[in-house]
Amino acid sequence: MVRLPLTPAEVERGQRLGALLRRARGERSMLEVALDARVSPETLRKIESGRVATPAFPTIAAIAEVLGLSLDAVWAEISEADGAVRPARSGRGAREWLAS
Repeated sequence: MVRLPLTPAEVERGQRLGALLRRARGERSMLEVALDARVSPETLRKIESGRVATPAFPTIAAIAEVLGLSLDAVWAEISEADGAVRPARSGRGAREWLAS
């Protein structure tokens, strides 16, 4: 499978996501958070550093849950600078939008 290059907006969004997760993790170790979220510490490190700018939704959902972040709050923070349209608060429409 050939992956298309990321756009500058996607790269920036990935960097904002990484910064948000680092701040939310605070003093907790990367290993502790990764194990609690059932992701590898390497995956968390790559997301936090911005090297994985478009991580899988289940991965972000698991990390956000461990860190006590709502997905709405995560989306609001990472998309605010690029003017992305926010999904509906809940319901089928939001799930469909996030899956696209």
